[in-house]
Amino acid sequence: MTALTVWRYDTPFGAEAGAVRLKALAERHVLTVHDAITIAWMPQAEEPVIGHVKHPTASAVGKGSVLGGLVGMLVLAPVAGAALGAGVASVSARLRRSGIDEQFVEELGAQLTPGSSALLVLSSDGNLDELRPAMERELKRGDVVLLHAELSEDAPAAIVEALDELRSSEGPSEP
Repeated sequence: MTALTVWRYDTPFGAEAGAVRLKALAERHVLTVHDAITIAWMPQAEEPVIGHVKHPTASAVGKGSVLGGLVGMLVLAPVAGAALGAGVASVSARLRRSGIDEQFVEELGAQLTPGSSALLVLSSDGNLDELRPAMERELKRGDVVLLHAELSEDAPAAIVEALDELRSSEGPSEP
């Protein structure tokens, strides 16, 4: 089953360290990573910086990062204005069937604050016996919060469709 996992750190650099641990887990075939991004929000910055995590098992669906587009659409776009916010609300309603519900989106938005960072991972085939100890080590350090959503099999495609719908409702982009 496909899962969306968010590792949220209390520092703007925690997600980079988490990405290193994720790569090690993927190289050991503990899980299959389809897409992964980091979000780093410096304390005085107006918005966070989104980075794509590159590794051998990454196989992002469609162009660019599915998760980057999702974060932009559901978390960062609402600050862009009411008109765009209405489009985002429409698209986020369509995502409910994928396993990404309103509560998950709200929690993700609440967790992403200046001075923090997050590692978002779209994965499948996780070996829980090997993943659990790695996650417990992260949680014991006390500077990480874990959010997790089990997604439907068609979730990556549904996310891409929702992103395409939002982009088409925004009109043509400037060159």
